Amino acid sequence: MQQRRLVFLAAALALLALPLVAQHFGAGWVRILANSLLYVMLALGLNIVVGYAGLLDLGYVAFYAVGAYLYALLASPQLVENFDWIAHALPHGMHTPIYVVVPLAALFAALAGLLLGAPVLKLRGDYLAIVTLGFGEIIRVFLNNLEQPLNITNGPRGIDRIDAMQIGAFSFGAPLEIGSYRVESVTLCFYLFLALVVASVVVCQRLETSRIGRAWMALREDEVAAKAMGINTRNMKLLAFAMGATFGGVSGSMFAAFQGFVSPESFSLQESIMIVAMVVLGGMGHLPGVILGAVLLSALPEVLRYVAAPLQEATGGRLDAAILRQLLIALAMISIMLLRPRGLWPAREHGHAAPAAAGRGAGA
Repeated sequence: MQQRRLVFLAAALALLALPLVAQHFGAGWVRILANSLLYVMLALGLNIVVGYAGLLDLGYVAFYAVGAYLYALLASPQLVENFDWIAHALPHGMHTPIYVVVPLAALFAALAGLLLGAPVLKLRGDYLAIVTLGFGEIIRVFLNNLEQPLNITNGPRGIDRIDAMQIGAFSFGAPLEIGSYRVESVTLCFYLFLALVVASVVVCQRLETSRIGRAWMALREDEVAAKAMGINTRNMKLLAFAMGATFGGVSGSMFAAFQGFVSPESFSLQESIMIVAMVVLGGMGHLPGVILGAVLLSALPEVLRYVAAPLQEATGGRLDAAILRQLLIALAMISIMLLRPRGLWPAREHGHAAPAAAGRGAGA
């Protein structure tokens, strides 16, 4: 126990020092780390649906979009400029504080999760995957076209001039001066995201060991047997969709505030598939594996930018750096699946095989 505490303390100190060291090499590296934490939150949320409850969801990015656009609408001039009655009611603009927007983003995403879960209660496997995939695309197309007759989302042009995250008088959009030391704004965002990830891990750990978590796992292993044992599979499925969507909504609101701009292009099917890959490649149902998969698959494409460009130059420009980067990512994912089919860090198997009866062959 003492050794485990020392490991946790060392890991915590390393995470706290990591962005301070990385910012000396450029803000881009810290931004990669911060984006990785957002994907960790997304992967943890999807792990509730896929890893715990066994419900294959290919439209999870829709909840990410709900949280992002909610923050963008409530903390930008978009609604004030397009609706006169809002401009009259709020002459100084709409600048909703983060401690109001984030709970609203979680609530609206949870409602979207219930909206998705209600029609698909009797579906499973490939059929469930197809329906959830369609739901994610419907949300993206809806956001892309919600410009006429009322301009709410600004269509494919997206929403810009989004307020930075602010708690009271403290703004995460401005650097912090501590004496002669300067902490960049992107580093402050990293610490906020880290706090949210830690809270998400605690919530997921509590859920996993609770009666609800055990009911989800029973549902994942055999829905018929779970129903026969008295588990309300309908409510458990709806709860899984709602809880998983909550994480996506919070992560989406952080994404909008961090980027300062959102558009439908950020919530494509490819993003949803990538989040599923994070859960599967890391190890479904195992929190450390999910976190590892999210960090690797979110940081790898950005890190490979520094590898693909020299390779492009070495071939005289005959290779496209973007295509080469995607090729390297695909090769890495295939290699992981071949070498570690249960994920990089899978959960330990529960139970053991029954021992063979002694002397069975002799007594026959």
